[in-house]
Amino acid sequence: MAQHVVVREVDRARADVVARLGTAGVATVHEAAGRTGLVGPRVQARVPGAAVAGSAVTVLSPPGDNLMLHAAVETCRAGDVLVVATTSDSTDGCFGDLLATSLQAHGVLGLVIDAGVRDVATLREMPFPVWSRAVHAQGCVKATPGSVNVPVVVAGQLVRPGDVVVADDDGVVVVPAARAAEVAAAAEARTANEEAKRATLASGTLGLDMYDLRPLLERLGVVYVDRLEDAR
Repeated sequence: MAQHVVVREVDRARADVVARLGTAGVATVHEAAGRTGLVGPRVQARVPGAAVAGSAVTVLSPPGDNLMLHAAVETCRAGDVLVVATTSDSTDGCFGDLLATSLQAHGVLGLVIDAGVRDVATLREMPFPVWSRAVHAQGCVKATPGSVNVPVVVAGQLVRPGDVVVADDDGVVVVPAARAAEVAAAAEARTANEEAKRATLASGTLGLDMYDLRPLLERLGVVYVDRLEDAR
């Protein structure tokens, strides 16, 4: 394979399956996927309240350079999420409102980047959702080659082109396209189960009793006393 490539075609999950994962949200999808796929917490939401689910278009970029982000726009389809990793550690603000405008014009839902963004006030006004490692006004050049639609690692998580990216205020989770339907079904089952638990807890039932945790406390040697001095 060439050292630097732009791959035009990506195998994406079905749109209806992507939408189902988006409805479930990051926390539920992470659990439904067997507690896999979670992007590290250094990548955080910069547009509060935003939530997206889409297919990943990936970028591997040199630090301090956003040339390949511009190249990636041409490969994006409506409903995609741009996912950017750098070849070495970076917090430079390689993404701002102009690139967001370009992506928005092509129907891209948001950005996940293991580096910095800037123009955050404008991004919030647009609104264009971003999840980034940093907010940093340091700009970038457009000079160095990289690749588009190759596997990348973002905050410790492998992301392949076409993987489903779900992002909200809780963070970002990635689901392989081949597992998307399976995980969506598991997420829906989990959501239904949680609704029943929520109703039980709202009625006043203690989690200790709903989850039958009292025998576990006893096995672990936890003793109930009325006052602290009784435990001595």
